[in-house]
Order: sequence, then C-alpha cells, then structure tokens
Amino acid sequence: MLNVLFLCTHNAARSILAEALLNHLAAQEDTPRFRAYSAGSSPREHQQPHPLALQTLAHAGISTQGLRSKSWDEFAALGAPHMDVVITVCDNAAGEVCPVWPGHPATAHWGYADPSEGNLSEAQQRDAFRQTLHAMGKRLELLLSLPTDKLHKALLQDTVRTLATP
Repeated sequence: MLNVLFLCTHNAARSILAEALLNHLAAQEDTPRFRAYSAGSSPREHQQPHPLALQTLAHAGISTQGLRSKSWDEFAALGAPHMDVVITVCDNAAGEVCPVWPGHPATAHWGYADPSEGNLSEAQQRDAFRQTLHAMGKRLELLLSLPTDKLHKALLQDTVRTLATP
C-alpha cells in the first residue's frame, strides 16, 4: 500500500478534502493500494477542519471520522508512517521548505484555489467547496486507475507530476 500525504498551509480545507476523498475512493478498490493523510505547514493553534469542508464531504457520502488539522511535523517524526507520495494542494505550501521526508517520496504540486477564501456568500462558498472536491476527484480517479507498474518508485515521481496538469 502506498501512503500519500496531502499538504496545505493550515490543513483545514483542501488537504482535508483530498485525504478523505482518496481514502473513500481507495476503499472501493478490491485491494486498496493507497492510504491518504493530510497535514499543514503551519496550522493555527487549535485549528480545526473547515466546517464547509466537513459538510461537503458528508453531503457527498464521504466519511469525516478522524479528520483533524495537524502539522506536517507529525509525519516527519520518528515512528510516523512512511510516505511514498507527498502532494501540495495549495500554492503557499508548494513554495515552502518542506521537512526532509524519510525515504525520499515522490512529490508533486496539484494546485487548487482556496474555497474558503474571499468575500463569498455562504452559498458561493459551498459551491466552491463542491467544485474543489469534484476537481480533486477527477485527478484522484486518474491516480487510482493507474496500472500497478506505474506506481513503482522509479516511475512514481513522473506519474504524480504528470497528473498535476489538467
């Protein structure tokens, strides 16, 4: 099984959506090949997942159980799960200096606009969260459809970066 870590600045919206969605989609495979996690480069003190992220997931029938905002330091620590792939999902986290990940996982940037940002009405924000989840779903379904031979470490770097282009 390949461990995938989705990173964003606060780990409240996009990375949370990606973690929950990949775990949901992978669980539908006969033999799941992926396990997703998420983290933030600088989650705020007492940061929680954005309520609209949780509502969007629940409305889509995706479990929100166990989702929480956390620092990427948890995954760089001794005893943390080994990451095979690290994907940044926001432009801020893509430009930050990441910790050195044990095992040198494949890395990619899949940028998505922040659905919680801006002066949007609640209905517009809900729609932005749904659109973000849908866009992520397209990319994650492509990842899940890859043949096993494309997921070997030597090819993984190019494979996840290729999926970054729409």
